[in-house]
Amino acid sequence: MDEKIQKVLARAGFGSRREMEKWISAGRILVNGKVATLGDRTGPEDKIVVDGKKLAAQSAVEIPQRVLLYNKPIGEVCSRKDQEGRKTVFDNLPDVKHARWVSVGRLDMNTSGLLLFTTDGELANRLMHPSAEIEREYAVRVLGGVTSQMVKTMHDGVMLEDGMARFSDIQYFAGEGANHWYHVVILEGRNREVRRLWESQGVKVSRLKRVRFANVFIPSQITSGRYCELGVKETRDLYQLAGLKHRPAKKQIPRRTKQRR
Repeated sequence: MDEKIQKVLARAGFGSRREMEKWISAGRILVNGKVATLGDRTGPEDKIVVDGKKLAAQSAVEIPQRVLLYNKPIGEVCSRKDQEGRKTVFDNLPDVKHARWVSVGRLDMNTSGLLLFTTDGELANRLMHPSAEIEREYAVRVLGGVTSQMVKTMHDGVMLEDGMARFSDIQYFAGEGANHWYHVVILEGRNREVRRLWESQGVKVSRLKRVRFANVFIPSQITSGRYCELGVKETRDLYQLAGLKHRPAKKQIPRRTKQRR
């Protein structure tokens, strides 16, 4: 069955469908020797070339569906390459044959914690889409006094510059003096949304760490800068959330046991 080119490339791990559409518009994709255009479809017999490199015939259907959990340190950026020479999250990831890692959303440079990567761009696209309404839980250290009315306002919803935003859950965790820790849950991943929601109430977020994405938590042994591949059950659950079929990888990627310097 013929499929849209961006879907084939996303499933092969090149990036999200939206990103692949930009590549097509930029003339980076050839199909059977001709520059692809948006709306083109391709089948198993077609020859696809990406930036001068031929896409292996089996790539669209046989790439292992891997999902990697990375505990992102503060200071790393989520771009594949950084023009300012800063360290990126991709610098730390293991090599993967016949594919590449696609991030499931992003964390800003000053946010740490759970970041998922997958070789399946279609999975990444489904999990990132706002309609999926997947829970993301953060531990937040807030500097400043927080009242019950402020908590209620953030729970009910605040109009930010890019639309209405709200926490689906807010729980006090611990604290003393001017700093207090909360755990909050949000159902989308807009840029700096957690920080902006708190700042709308006149308080400052002094630390922010993502601790959960959907059903996935950071294992205690995966400390900052380390990674592990998700197990079959966790991966299958993510595929079910995305409405996709899961093909388990035959061999797990070894966990990183030491941080790279």
